[in-house]
Amino acid sequence: MKKTRILIADDHLVVRMGLAAIIDCENDLSVAGEAEDGAKAVELATALKPDVVVMDLMMPRMNGVDATAAITRECPDTKVLVLTTFSDSGDVRRALDAGASGAIVKDTSYDGLIAAIRTVSAGGNVLSSEIEGVISAKADAPKLSTRQIEILRLAAKGLSYGEISRLLNIGIDCVKSHMRTAFARLDASTRSEAVAKALGLGLIQ
Repeated sequence: MKKTRILIADDHLVVRMGLAAIIDCENDLSVAGEAEDGAKAVELATALKPDVVVMDLMMPRMNGVDATAAITRECPDTKVLVLTTFSDSGDVRRALDAGASGAIVKDTSYDGLIAAIRTVSAGGNVLSSEIEGVISAKADAPKLSTRQIEILRLAAKGLSYGEISRLLNIGIDCVKSHMRTAFARLDASTRSEAVAKALGLGLIQ
C-alpha cells in the first residue's frame, strides 16, 4: 500500500515529535520530513514533494502563511493543512486564501487530526468548527479600513487621540475622522463601545 507522505512544519520540537509519533502509528501515513521554520518547510517541500504539509502559522524566518503560498505555488500537488492555536483568525483566513486545503486547531483529537490529513490528501477541504465559526462571524463583520483598525487597536491600548496622532504621524483631526467612521460602521456611540465591538468581532486583537 502506498503511504501518504507528511511533512511537519512547526518551530517547537516537542510538537513535531508528538505529531510524528501520531502519524507513524497509522499504516497508511508516514513522516517524510520535519521543518523548524517556514523557509525550511518550503525547501523540504520542494525537495521531497510530500503529499501533505501539516503547517504551523507562527514560525521564525518565514511565517506559515507565506510558506503556504510558496509551497502551493511551487508544489501544486502538495496539500497544506494548517494546524494552529488559533490566536489570530486573520492569519488562518490568509493561509486559506494562499492555498491551504484546511485548518484545524492544535487541541483537535487524535482521530480528528488523522481524519483531516486523510481528507486533504484525498483532495478535500476541512475546517475545525471553532475556526469555521469565527471566520464566518468575521466575514459578516463591518468593513473597516486598515487605518481605522490600526487606530482602534491603539485606542484599545489606552492611547489618547493626541498620542495616536503622534505615533502614526497624522493629524489629530484625521484620527478623529477615522474614529467617527469606525463608530458609524460599528454602530457605536462611544470610543469604549467601538473598541469593545471591534474586539468582540475579532477585528482587533
